[in-house]
Amino acid sequence: MLAIIRFIIVVIYCILVCIFGCIYCLFSPRNPRHVATFGHLFGRLAPVFGLKVEVRLPAGVENHPTAIYIGNHQNNFDMVTAASIVQPPTVTVGKKSLLWVPFFGLLYWLTGNILIDRDNRAKAHSTISQVVTQMQRRKISVWMFPEGTRSRGRGLLPFKTGAFHAAIAAGVPIIPVCVSSTSNKIKLNRWNNGLVIVEMLPPIDTSEFGKEQVRKLATHCREIMMAKIDELDKEVADREAAGHIEKKQAS
Repeated sequence: MLAIIRFIIVVIYCILVCIFGCIYCLFSPRNPRHVATFGHLFGRLAPVFGLKVEVRLPAGVENHPTAIYIGNHQNNFDMVTAASIVQPPTVTVGKKSLLWVPFFGLLYWLTGNILIDRDNRAKAHSTISQVVTQMQRRKISVWMFPEGTRSRGRGLLPFKTGAFHAAIAAGVPIIPVCVSSTSNKIKLNRWNNGLVIVEMLPPIDTSEFGKEQVRKLATHCREIMMAKIDELDKEVADREAAGHIEKKQAS
């Protein structure tokens, strides 16, 4: 029953946000600052799923330069966890097919995200230059998921190199965003689904990496993210265990 109630609330909320968002964005269509605004609104759904999301930003985040943000891509719940930490003006890169998603597709385009044709391999090769051009022309940062697909409990998957090619070509740093594990954590019929920590790490300088060192850069970033995710998972487990003990003692 709880799962049904949650489903109804989420559907109604998302439709209302998308309708309001489309109207709001018509006053300044394709403004990249809208992505963070509506990302944070979707992040407000976390309590509906019984989640407490703790967002951690590094010192001086307001002065961060244009960058490529990379995050671990776990499942559909990234929309209410990772979305909470998006900083303006940052946009994402998505498939053109997203345009056909009712309500959400139009909002995705109006908020200024970059749409690419992933099914066309010939065009896919130009994606990096398209991202770089948009970054330089619009003075924006770009959020990408280097795993290329949802990991769905398989841990941090191997990284593809597109995000790192773009960072080197644009001459911008990489900023990792790590989300503690949510796989098998969220049960829709359970009231409390615990803690999720979303942490943004300091920028990683890419100026020392040339085009021929893209794989080395990708490996370096993946190792940093793996270590941080393991650290976050341990902290979440320890804090939830401590909270469980305190509840038992109180009862």
